[in-house]
Amino acid sequence: MKTLIFTNWHIMRWVRLVFALFLFAQAYILKEWMFIGFGLFFFIQVIFNLGCGVNGCSIPNNKYNKYE
Repeated sequence: MKTLIFTNWHIMRWVRLVFALFLFAQAYILKEWMFIGFGLFFFIQVIFNLGCGVNGCSIPNNKYNKYE
């Protein structure tokens, strides 16, 4: 768990962290508590390194092999 949190920090992970902290601050300042839910969504992505990778959110198409 410790290695999952402290390794593989790339630019998108930093952006998600900043956006989650921004949403938490806005929830506190504006008293719009629904922003906490959105902030938690991005914060969970930061902690567990979830979300789309470098190649985007596409699913590889391995159904057909071009050599067959």
